[in-house]
Amino acid sequence: MAHILVVDDDKDLCALLGTTLERDGHQVSAHLSGETVDEAACRWADCILLDVMMPGEDGFALCQRVRGLADCPILFLTAKTEEADVLRGLGIGGDDYLTKPFRIAELRARVAAHLRRDRRVPHTRLRRGGLDFDLGERAVYYQERDLKLTKSEYAICEHLAMHPGQTFSKEQLYEAAFGYDGAADASAVTEHVKNIRAKLRPAGESPIETVWGVGYKWKRG
Repeated sequence: MAHILVVDDDKDLCALLGTTLERDGHQVSAHLSGETVDEAACRWADCILLDVMMPGEDGFALCQRVRGLADCPILFLTAKTEEADVLRGLGIGGDDYLTKPFRIAELRARVAAHLRRDRRVPHTRLRRGGLDFDLGERAVYYQERDLKLTKSEYAICEHLAMHPGQTFSKEQLYEAAFGYDGAADASAVTEHVKNIRAKLRPAGESPIETVWGVGYKWKRG
């Protein structure tokens, strides 16, 4: 089973692709707009089917934005057939190009072929400033040096880093890091954040801001 991300502003086509690919045993997540595709959506994707002609953020712009987040095949689905458009799509990181209207059987075959060929290790790195998150190892590095965060510290740090600029209360961070069945209470988040800051400080990094009376956030930029 593969996780397939479909992004197309045609609701009926999204439904058709979802039904078809789920019959092949895949899990499908559909988005009607590029703006709703975030890092979390890309992290689990094994293949992305991406429309080009969409209002707002078009498929080319979305491909450029997510290519570094999703180390998986990206297939464009579009009515744009001029060679320059094809070359542009492939040049910015696309792996294949199907022109509309296309036969569902061909789409299924193309997806299956790319999944068979794609044996790369999934993209598990996230860069925030001078810090590198290895999402597989669940570790944070500065210039290839492991900063030795505990599991709890890492969970809080990753959650904040995955949502830069967004403020989370201590309770939200506690739930994100430990779930409802954690042994500590939300006040433990304060101590974890203090420890994270201490470990990041020698690297010259201070990305976690206190939002007084609310909680914490990861600085943008």
